[in-house]
Amino acid sequence: MQYFTIQARSNREAIDKMKITYGEDARILTHRSVRLGGFLGLFSSEGVEVTGYLSEDGNRKRKAEVEEQKRAILDGVKKEQTLQALLQEIQGLRESLDNRPAAPPAHAPELHPSLRQLEELMASNEFAPDYIAGLRERARREFSLEALDNYPLLMNAAVGWIGERIDIDPPLSFAARGAKILIVVGPTGVGKTTTIAKLAAIFGLGDGRTPARRVRIITIDNYRIAAKQQIETYAEIMRIPVSLVESAEDLRKNIALYQDTDLILVDTIGRSPRDLGKLAEMKEILAACGGQASVYLALSATTKASDTEEILRQYAPFGYRAVILTKLDETMRIGNVLSCLARQRTPIAYLCDGQGVPQDLEEASPVRLLMNMEGFRIDRDALEKRFNTVAGGNAAASTSESPSAGPNPPRTSVPNPPGTSAPNPPGTSAPNPPGTSARRRVT
Repeated sequence: MQYFTIQARSNREAIDKMKITYGEDARILTHRSVRLGGFLGLFSSEGVEVTGYLSEDGNRKRKAEVEEQKRAILDGVKKEQTLQALLQEIQGLRESLDNRPAAPPAHAPELHPSLRQLEELMASNEFAPDYIAGLRERARREFSLEALDNYPLLMNAAVGWIGERIDIDPPLSFAARGAKILIVVGPTGVGKTTTIAKLAAIFGLGDGRTPARRVRIITIDNYRIAAKQQIETYAEIMRIPVSLVESAEDLRKNIALYQDTDLILVDTIGRSPRDLGKLAEMKEILAACGGQASVYLALSATTKASDTEEILRQYAPFGYRAVILTKLDETMRIGNVLSCLARQRTPIAYLCDGQGVPQDLEEASPVRLLMNMEGFRIDRDALEKRFNTVAGGNAAASTSESPSAGPNPPRTSVPNPPGTSAPNPPGTSAPNPPGTSARRRVT
């Protein structure tokens, strides 16, 4: 027989403790009042002490319950060990499957050698996988198996399909009254200031086909001393007034002052697409230009695909109408940019391929961009007929004339400010070797 003693603050609490600890088979022997707690007989409180016993039947029942709990715990441990071993086995099978080379689906048709060759060529030009897949599916729809054996024919078709997905922004048009406002925004280092200078030279100096416009330049880039000096030097050479502003109010006043001109070019501060606060501040300043201003996003052709996607997305609040693609002379692969622009359905307005002012800027055309692709056989004459364009045309060639424009002076090349690269002197340029030219003609 098992005996026990329980102390509690009340009789009810003592009985509850007894039942919880020893079960319903516990019996009370004695019950008395005691003093609980305190120190040296002080600060104690009244309590209850209960003594009791557990009958033989109850004791055996209690032991049986304890044994049953032990068995349940042991069974749980065994099941846990079994489950753990099973999980380890499954993990091992998964790793072996992951390491095994992936086999193509049984239902997938085998890729035609010409299609595989075309995919490899497009991948080497850094076109996006989804862009390549779309072109491959179109080839499967429009080419029979016999026609696919003719790889040059397939390549020519692919070049045309790529050209169809290049969206070109229409050239600027000038109203009879009021100034046209053109804003160039973009990340740091893409060539915004040089692009502004090229546009100022093209429209301000004119050529034999278009009249000279009355052009003014406004810059809000007061943070970089070099940029300020660069645009002032260009403006002085071209005799075009330039103003520096720091606030929306200053910008609004200058625009009002220049309303008697044909074109106002606004140069902006280069901002990281991740600096949302600075982008918002610049957008607030540019709001002074009004809703009729044409905003262009300067984008370097050397930008990788993921960064291009982010730039297009973060500058979307500026409402840019088209992209000015810069630094074409610094890369031989533009598939990444063409893929992103096609995916976003963003048009291209101008192309820049050097530091020369203004000769290294031209209106965008599908033919000019297709000529930049590496490894493709390009039939330039056929492409120009197909897209009804002449590659390499003047950026101002298609603009309408202003009644206030003066006579048509001959096209003038503007010397580069100190510290910038200059174009080759007349008669010194050499043809580019195969595989390096962005303008070569391959037939």
